[in-house]
Amino acid sequence: MRQAVINYASEYGRYGYRAVTDLLRTDGWGISYNRVERIWKQEGLKVPAKQRPRKRLWLNDGSCIRLRPEWKNHVWAYDFVHCRTANGKSFRVLVVIDEYSRECLALHVARTIRAEQVMHVLADLFLTHGRPDNIRLGQRSRIRSVSFKRMVGNPVCADAQYIEPGSPWEKWLLRKF
Repeated sequence: MRQAVINYASEYGRYGYRAVTDLLRTDGWGISYNRVERIWKQEGLKVPAKQRPRKRLWLNDGSCIRLRPEWKNHVWAYDFVHCRTANGKSFRVLVVIDEYSRECLALHVARTIRAEQVMHVLADLFLTHGRPDNIRLGQRSRIRSVSFKRMVGNPVCADAQYIEPGSPWEKWLLRKF
């Protein structure tokens, strides 16, 4: 019986001792759940923890869904970097980069950065470098304000491309300026 429990546990890796007991009963073993549980613990058998499925940014053939920059001013990206001074006070840096040329277009440093300040920095960049086709940004509430959506929705402005939630590698791209 012990060998039958081990065989079923190795064959059906996601089954616990109750499911294995049901399989043994269909094979003709007159056995209780408690006895199979005792054998299960003595043999050190465990059901592996279930891992949550993750959203992937690529398809089965390895191609990525994410918009790739193809020329200069095609895709700009921006994000915030949080730092602290030597005395412990925090400050933020708004980093704007051109993803194609990897050129750092702007570094705006302040204790707090509001959506209006982000819009002013972007407006200055539009005047100096021209309008990009797309802007990639994070999923944060201060970035997704109504005034910013109005600015991005304006035909003079660029299309907004949002970073997928739970994609730290996309944020890593922004950190390499």
